[in-house]
Amino acid sequence: QVHVVESGGGLVQAGGSLRLSCTASGIYAMGWFRQAPGKDREFVASISWLGDSTNYTDSVKGRFTISRDKGSKAVFLQMNSLKPEDTAVYYCAVRLGDKASGWRLEYRYWGQGTQVTVSS
Repeated sequence: QVHVVESGGGLVQAGGSLRLSCTASGIYAMGWFRQAPGKDREFVASISWLGDSTNYTDSVKGRFTISRDKGSKAVFLQMNSLKPEDTAVYYCAVRLGDKASGWRLEYRYWGQGTQVTVSS
């Protein structure tokens, strides 16, 4: 069993920034997903086990950055220039492989989620 814990959500005005943190009970490829009310859970960003490869959904490219320190169990999502449409519950997930991936079904373990609300 892999435990995943997110933190760092909150309320911010449009144009502001938030930093989400996620810690797993080991070192894995990890991803961030989000789910807005009435919508499916969607991919946001992912990072490889070593932290040398990342990918992003198009709507957050240039605004969000996923990162990890080498050898660290923690992953971060720096979110800048936030928009009201970024409002969602953000989930961190673990993929039992070494590569970054945007495919939700490849992620085995999930955190409980952290709410991000962006006001206009």
